[in-house]
Amino acid sequence: MFHRHLPTLAAASALVCSTAAGAATVHVTVTDTGGKPAANAVVTLVPESGAAPVSHVPARSVIDQQHETFLPLVVLVRKGGEVVFTNNDVTMHQVYSFSPVKQFQFEIDKSQVSKPVVFDKPGVAAVGCNIHDNMVAYVFVADQPYAAITDAQGMAQIRDVPDGAFHAGAWHPRLRAGKAPAAAPLTVSGDTKLALTVPITAAPAMSRMHKDY
Repeated sequence: MFHRHLPTLAAASALVCSTAAGAATVHVTVTDTGGKPAANAVVTLVPESGAAPVSHVPARSVIDQQHETFLPLVVLVRKGGEVVFTNNDVTMHQVYSFSPVKQFQFEIDKSQVSKPVVFDKPGVAAVGCNIHDNMVAYVFVADQPYAAITDAQGMAQIRDVPDGAFHAGAWHPRLRAGKAPAAAPLTVSGDTKLALTVPITAAPAMSRMHKDY
């Protein structure tokens, strides 16, 4: 049965440059400690002012199943949002999570679409399959108003961010266990660049490795 301890949030450095005033795009680059791109990192921004702007995080995400793999590895959804599971595989899957953020379990046959799973607590839920132990995915439930997931080049864009002071953070599914949560200060003044470094562990063995790990 699939089970793993979720690592803690970690982030190291921030680099800022500004161009213009008003709502902006934050251009994010995340690397590991060796300088390699860190794909599938979730980067979040929280205003220092303590204001509670409307969430710009998606209210719904989809996790597909193909070739005994959850796709994508990491999805992002706002607190109170929902995730739908689709099965485009040739076999049935038994999807579940035992995470404190959300616990559920259901079977989904090929070509089926699940009922929406509502995530009403912030945090990260690890998702597995009781039939195929190699299958793994993560649902990052954000109560932060701004967030994005990095691509294969370790890059992401967070749009429509107002000028001001923020706390930036980064989470990754392979962050080293035991690391204390960290945040980097960020000042947004027009389009802004943000560089974060996350300490991550080596990829798991091939028998349990997601193709995007």
